[in-house]
Amino acid sequence: MPGRRKRRNCRSLEGGRNFKPSGVPSYSLERISLDLDEFEAVRLCDHEGKSQIEAARIMEISRGTVQRLLESGRWKITEILLHNHELVIPESPGDDAQ
Repeated sequence: MPGRRKRRNCRSLEGGRNFKPSGVPSYSLERISLDLDEFEAVRLCDHEGKSQIEAARIMEISRGTVQRLLESGRWKITEILLHNHELVIPESPGDDAQ
């Protein structure tokens, strides 16, 4: 049984986000959810060019956790693009986001 999940410092994301292939109705697509912490790790490392160590400090987690978040987040993004799925990024929980 996994332990309690450590709080992660992520940027607030007001309202959920959905991205899908154009011209395809949403109801016909498989939905893949990109967790907020995966999104934040990808944003920090790939968009802002931070190292995994810098991202870990910002998110207040270990570098190994950032590495795992990047791996799972990048896999989901690639899966969505290759197989025409819908990407869903859920809304920030009120007390977990900063």
